[in-house]
This record gives sequence, C-alpha cells and structure tokens, in this order.
Amino acid sequence: MSTILHIETSTDICSVAVSEDSQVIFQQEDHSGPNHAERLGTMVDEALSFTDNHAIPFDAVAVSCGPGSYTGLRIGVSMAKGICYGRNLKLIAVPTLELLCVPVLLRELAEDDALLCPMLDARRMEVYAGIFDRGLKTVREIRADVVTAETYAEYLDAHPVYFFGNGAKKCMETISHPNAHLIEGIEPLAKWMQPLAEKRLLNEQTEDVAYFVPYYLKDFVAKMPKKLL
Repeated sequence: MSTILHIETSTDICSVAVSEDSQVIFQQEDHSGPNHAERLGTMVDEALSFTDNHAIPFDAVAVSCGPGSYTGLRIGVSMAKGICYGRNLKLIAVPTLELLCVPVLLRELAEDDALLCPMLDARRMEVYAGIFDRGLKTVREIRADVVTAETYAEYLDAHPVYFFGNGAKKCMETISHPNAHLIEGIEPLAKWMQPLAEKRLLNEQTEDVAYFVPYYLKDFVAKMPKKLL
C-alpha cells in the first residue's frame, strides 16, 4: 500500500492529513480562515514531524487542484510541489469537486440512480459545478455555471440530484425542482482525499512536478508555446 500527505486549500478551510494503507493516521483542520499562508506551513511541518518520528516513509503528496480559491490553490500547490522536490516524491492532483463527493458517498442515498452535483461558490449566481454518478463517473464536465431554473433541468427531469458544497445553498430557490435535494455541511477536507489519491497513485496517474498547475491556470498553460514552458 502507500503513505500519502494530503493538502487541501481550495476554500477558506485549510486542512492537512496523512493516510497510510487506506487509513487516515494524522489530520489537522483550520476553519478560521482564509489564512492559508499563515497556517499551512505549520500544519504540514507537524504532519512531516509526525511521520518522521514514527519512521513512516512517504510515497506521494496529494493536493486539491481546484476549482476554488485562486490564492488558496496557489499556496497549496506551491507547498505540495516544494515537498515533492525536497523529498523526491510523486505528486497527485485531486479535483476539488470529486473530493466534495466523497463524504456524500459515505452516506446512505436512497436512490440508485441519484446524481451528485458538487458546487463551489464563485459570485452572484455563479458556481463551479460538475455532475457525477454514484461511481464518480463524470456525467457532465466541470465548468462555471450561471445558475437558472434550466441549468440542470435535463438531469433533474430524469434523476434525483443532490446539490452540496459552499455554492449550493444559494442556488436551491432558483433551481426549485422536486428532484433537487440539498445536503448542507459538506466541505472539501484533506481527510476525504485518501480514496481518490490512492486510486490515482495505483493507476500511476501522477503529475509532472515541474509543470503542474492548478485548475485556474490549465487553459493558460495549454495555450503557451512549448518553448516557454
């Protein structure tokens, strides 16, 4: 199996965890933010000290790669890349919206055909959202949505859809469909990253540490001439 350091900074919450053989053995969360620049370094140092004191070698660092807060993602990805360089570790990118689905999937959902719609707040009636089935297969890709009554109508007409994340509550009055269900209190936390990160590591879905960027820079980097990278 594997030991992975998990870093999550996509929202105001800053969290760090360590998993070993599919079990979370260390976790810290700071909900008083946003203060990632102040807290993340200390939390990561405590996680590294914990594993070093127990002679537990790391295999990889997993980081939430967005979408989410521009500043938070930049700080989290920079920290993850620095640790990977310093300790010669693999880098795993975990999409934030997939991460949000993990605590929901641990609950008992009555409908086998239910769809999951994690949402991260942008501004006004805008959110970053994606739609997944219960196996985390992508039903609709992640994108920025201006939410209206019709935005998710084709999915709501055919399935119960569960909306959650810090952008969901503001949308529910607008969506207003009998198949629309709100789950409150779902937050992207490092302790939920373990199953997604382990699966990616097992499938050798790791990132190039030198060139990896978070979600908000992917299109920009893709358009850059290769000689500038």
